[in-house]
Amino acid sequence: MNFAKHIDELEQHVANIKSSAQAAVNESHDKLVQRIDKARADLNTANQSAKRQADAAATDARTKWAKVKADVAAKLDATRSKMDRQAARVDARLAAAAADADESDADAAIDFAVWAVDNARIAVLNAIASRADADALATAAR
Repeated sequence: MNFAKHIDELEQHVANIKSSAQAAVNESHDKLVQRIDKARADLNTANQSAKRQADAAATDARTKWAKVKADVAAKLDATRSKMDRQAARVDARLAAAAADADESDADAAIDFAVWAVDNARIAVLNAIASRADADALATAAR
């Protein structure tokens, strides 16, 4: 803030008031009433101007605050979205790992089933051969 400029304006304002007061000493009553009415009108104008400036500043502050809130909300949404995407990637990796494990289990079960069927075939053939040998020996022994 430029304080020097504001102090210079204040000094000029005081000088204007001093000059007005010095001139008013020698004026007629009607002229003095006109000067007072003008001073009141000037004060009213200054008050209205100050109110407009204050209203504009308040509106500007509300606008800036709304923008800050919107920016923060957007950043929070972006962060949430990023976290959701990361969680989805983690979920996808976990699901892929579970699928890999299940596929491995299925592959092992199929391998075991193939081994069991192959062993069953050999066992069946051995049983048939043993029965044939037993029957042959039984026939020969009679």
